[in-house]
Amino acid sequence: MLHSLSESIVVLIDLQTGLVPAIRDGESIVAQAVRLGRIARDLDVPVIGTEQNPGALGENAKEIKDLCSITVAKHHFDATADGLFEALPRGRTRAIVAGCEAHVCVLQTAVGLLQRGLSVTLVTDAMGSRKVVDKEVAISRLNNAGAEVATVEMVAFEWLRSSRHPRFRDILQLIK
Repeated sequence: MLHSLSESIVVLIDLQTGLVPAIRDGESIVAQAVRLGRIARDLDVPVIGTEQNPGALGENAKEIKDLCSITVAKHHFDATADGLFEALPRGRTRAIVAGCEAHVCVLQTAVGLLQRGLSVTLVTDAMGSRKVVDKEVAISRLNNAGAEVATVEMVAFEWLRSSRHPRFRDILQLIK
């Protein structure tokens, strides 16, 4: 299913200063999440963040925090148990999900969103874990549970639909 601007919301999970250094390719994951967030923001797609136990793990990276209209602090691994679902703008039915750790908070939050009736797309180049196997198994489990799998560029071009989109050139600069 192609992604629609009017149905989408981006959820950036736990890209925190105390966690990202432990994530395999953490800097790249944050960079891809920032790209996703900037593209979303430029196309008027809401961006929400979460932070797992920010007192212990720190806040989200500044560039992530700046992209988010709301950041939900949480202690449950499933952010929907700590208010994420209530924070989502009404009328948005597809959560575009990225962040850390794929096999813990991303997995449990994505399941929580699926259980609450949202469609979920995992942005695999903008999510990570400490170990490759954990990320791979999380993606497989979530795909089997009904989540779709995509990359930042896939989502961006699906949102644009055409090179005639009025924001095409601006978004292309973020993709390159």
